[in-house]
Amino acid sequence: MDVLPSLADSSVDFIYIDPPFNTGRTQQRTRIRTTRDEEGGDRVGFKDQRYRTEVLPSSRYADRFDDFIAFLVPRLEEAARVLKDTGSFFLHIDYREVHYCKIVLDEIFGRDSFMNEIIWSYDYGGRSRKRWPAKHDNILWYAKDPKNYTFNYDAMDRIPYLAPGLVSKEKVARGKTPTDVWWHTIVPTQSKEKTSYPTQKPLGILSRLVRVHTNPGDVLLDFFAGSGTLGEAAAVEDRNFILIDSNPEATQVMRKRLAFAEPQFLDWKRQAKRKRSGRSSPSKS
Repeated sequence: MDVLPSLADSSVDFIYIDPPFNTGRTQQRTRIRTTRDEEGGDRVGFKDQRYRTEVLPSSRYADRFDDFIAFLVPRLEEAARVLKDTGSFFLHIDYREVHYCKIVLDEIFGRDSFMNEIIWSYDYGGRSRKRWPAKHDNILWYAKDPKNYTFNYDAMDRIPYLAPGLVSKEKVARGKTPTDVWWHTIVPTQSKEKTSYPTQKPLGILSRLVRVHTNPGDVLLDFFAGSGTLGEAAAVEDRNFILIDSNPEATQVMRKRLAFAEPQFLDWKRQAKRKRSGRSSPSKS
């Protein structure tokens, strides 16, 4: 709230936020570093090679609010103010608060502006023996103007058919478009994408939103930026971005993660231009 009021009215094209979920717990991730050690290694990896594990300082923050909605509302009102009339707003939350958040967003943006509830479903972690295990998050999409917003259907990635024998070979080769239920794994522990920030979300989820709901050169905003996933998705797709977070550790993670952005910006623009014109381009990681 120190930064949002300084942004101009109708100045951003797209907003995605992933605020704390108000779980009532301290969110923490233990980080490790592995080093090849055939003699004293404590874990076995690829091709039975042995590695020594070193535990690094953990990342943590308190995910607890006495009145979560009162905390969130002023920020949502600022989001509506800075969003362009053609822009879209996405709130990433989970089952604990999603129903309260939708009521508030209906009041701020209008019920007609509600476009979709996207379910991000994953299959990872422990499974309760006392209830159905919770394995999904909710992403609420509101368009500032429900009759005039960006939706690049042709930029949507395709997914495999679950029953390919029931459709033509042409459809199998092309794949089908996703629905409002997205199956996507969490960020794997040993992935190059992993930053060890507690609330990091997969680049694949944010990249799909960026490609479909924005255009090259647009300004994207995330004011609960965390590990900076939206920033990476925006940069790779030739979009501009504003990332805000009050946690000093988050800003450190983002600066390190996005250090490649400045020297490679012109190269990204060339690659994006080649991609839009149908020519192949080198893969980006």
